[in-house]
Amino acid sequence: MINTALERLGYLCEIIPPLLAGLDESAFSAKPKRDKWSKKEVMGHLIDSTTNNHQRFVRGQFEDRPTIVYDQNKWNEFGFYQQISTAQLVAFWTIYNKQLIELIKSIPTENLRRECRIGDSLLTLGFLINDYVEHLEHHLQEVVAY
Repeated sequence: MINTALERLGYLCEIIPPLLAGLDESAFSAKPKRDKWSKKEVMGHLIDSTTNNHQRFVRGQFEDRPTIVYDQNKWNEFGFYQQISTAQLVAFWTIYNKQLIELIKSIPTENLRRECRIGDSLLTLGFLINDYVEHLEHHLQEVVAY
């Protein structure tokens, strides 16, 4: 199960940068509606997700059911992703996810059953890893759609 998530994450790290390299900066910055995220902001959201899941994947191994939540809209607003170049966002997203791949590969199997608290739910690291990749896939489909 985790191996499939790792393969999918590795595949995304390989195919997404070339797909996004061809997008025009203004198209990447355009907001579909005033209250909707631009493609840049969606990439920023994915970076924020990587950041928070990184904490879950590490802290969940040694803390007893850590609570790690974040306000995705505030993180996006104060991450100022709209002002950062597309190339920088894509490069950072890619290298950070490659780092997560190495981290996930090293997690002992027994630790995949350890839990993190997210809202009112207790979720295992194994579930969170799979959910993280599914979340990426969902949003990346939005980003690469023209």
